[in-house]
Amino acid sequence: MVRRDLAARGIHDGRVLKAMGTVPREDFVPERRKRSAYEDRPLPIGGGQTISQPYIVALMAQAAAIEPGDRVLEVGTGSGYGAAVLSHLASHVHTVERLAELAESAAAALSGYSNVEVHLADGTGGWEDGAPYDAIVVTAAGTEVPEALTAQLADGGRLVIPVGPQHAGQRLELVVRHHDRFDSTDLGGVAFVPLVGDGD
Repeated sequence: MVRRDLAARGIHDGRVLKAMGTVPREDFVPERRKRSAYEDRPLPIGGGQTISQPYIVALMAQAAAIEPGDRVLEVGTGSGYGAAVLSHLASHVHTVERLAELAESAAAALSGYSNVEVHLADGTGGWEDGAPYDAIVVTAAGTEVPEALTAQLADGGRLVIPVGPQHAGQRLELVVRHHDRFDSTDLGGVAFVPLVGDGD
């Protein structure tokens, strides 16, 4: 998978490739999906949610430019797979999930990852107790970039988030904070489930 679907498609960060090769994706998919664990596509995990395509997980991690000492927030824990990958790149990962069933199953799957904390909460508000973050990775598409997330970025921090309506022109954006200025770069088209907050 790493050679065929990641390195061959432009994932060049050696630490990201190593993390993707280290984390067993089959540990984060339902039993009936394990035979498909290393296919480069999203897979349903229940609750209307999916485990992201491996290429997209790697692309977002690479775009976030995570260093070994970084503190990272993931919004949308889902299966826990993305947090497991991020745990090999950062010093600490806070990951937020709004669906109790997914948060519980992800916490169980991540029990061996000592630098990951799973929180049951509305991820559109981030996780203020762990802020500021050197990187924030959002695994669902917002109609816009939530101000609560940009506010929780450290100076120089990177936010990677899909933006746009479901099934219609979502773009992956990289937002970098420079003091009170936020610079945005379009990383290309993507397709994610919608980012839902408690107020929606």
